[in-house]
Amino acid sequence: KHCFSFLRVTHKLERSIARVTNEKIIVQITFKNTTKHLTMVSTSSILQSSIRPLRIGMIGAGTVGGGVYEIIMNRLGSRSAGNNTTTSGAKKQVVITKICVRDPTKPRDFQNDKRSTEIVTDINSIVNDKDIDLVVEVMGGTSLAKSAVLESLKQGKSVVTANKALIAENLEEIVGVLNQVNERVVGKEAVTAGDGGNVKFAYEASVCGGIPVIQVLQSCYTGDIINEVMGICNGTTNFMLGKMEAGADYDEVLKEAQDLGFAEADPSADVDGYDVRAKIAILAKLAFGTTVPVDTIPCMGITNISVIDFAYAKSMGCTIKLVGTAVRQSQFGEHDGALSVYVSPKLVPNTHLLASATGCGNAVAIDSANLGIASYTGPGAGRYVSPPCVTLQLP
Repeated sequence: KHCFSFLRVTHKLERSIARVTNEKIIVQITFKNTTKHLTMVSTSSILQSSIRPLRIGMIGAGTVGGGVYEIIMNRLGSRSAGNNTTTSGAKKQVVITKICVRDPTKPRDFQNDKRSTEIVTDINSIVNDKDIDLVVEVMGGTSLAKSAVLESLKQGKSVVTANKALIAENLEEIVGVLNQVNERVVGKEAVTAGDGGNVKFAYEASVCGGIPVIQVLQSCYTGDIINEVMGICNGTTNFMLGKMEAGADYDEVLKEAQDLGFAEADPSADVDGYDVRAKIAILAKLAFGTTVPVDTIPCMGITNISVIDFAYAKSMGCTIKLVGTAVRQSQFGEHDGALSVYVSPKLVPNTHLLASATGCGNAVAIDSANLGIASYTGPGAGRYVSPPCVTLQLP
């Protein structure tokens, strides 16, 4: 603006017209006897090119990992330039520079950009890489994954994980390491930074797929008292129970779930309820502040459910759902007793909020003093279900 004002005085500028494109500003300047065209690079593109992208090392490249890679590289990375379809609020570009896998020769169901991403087999090559800012852990398991997460935090790298078993068994230890890493000294007083520190630990994707229920419990119930949390937390078993309600038998439905990729070759984690057990342990910790050892939670799966059970449930105006429950029992008054946590198939009235979860859907109902019963629903299984909860927590 100031430049054009100067030109009006010194060069008898009569008119200027600016046209803005994605990365350039094209200006038409008309002097007294001639017209000039100037092309300038926009300020935003200069700033964008000068900002160092967030560099991620990803451990694991299965179904969830493949979805994470495609979302990050296609919508948040350099390949997303000029793509107006993304609704991401990412502050800067993101790139996955390394992926650690057990077998680099195994075919993957996503296209790896070899110019940007290196495939490695040693976790330490990610953990100890000073150029990597953040680690995404989607490998599963609790031994090697735990080591990778703890060492990454100690190296000053933020971590995002979708590993519910790891969180259920080791959340307190992980948070303890995180606080030590973020501890700083102000004068003579040591202050634990916690969530305010530079190193972050995020695990939204570990529970209920596409429902950000962890964020809800961490931020939306401040000043409230939670009485009960009930959740349909496993999309595979919810899909199977829905098919059985329609008349299919257990073995037939299990094979269909495996063919569709919902259930693993060994489906015990899903059908025996262990997956839900880990997830309700996490929700109980967040809702009640109590750590419940996973192996102490009573757990019953769906392997003994039959079509006859659904006929009985229908006669009572109910359906059957595999539900994880954490509830403060009543002793002398309402919800003033011990915490009860368990996993079991339940008769759910068709009018209840949880009954609305169909197919691979998940649902969580939270009963609190202020809000009463609030429900949160969304998809619970699929390639692009959990990955958005991973990318949601990128800085």
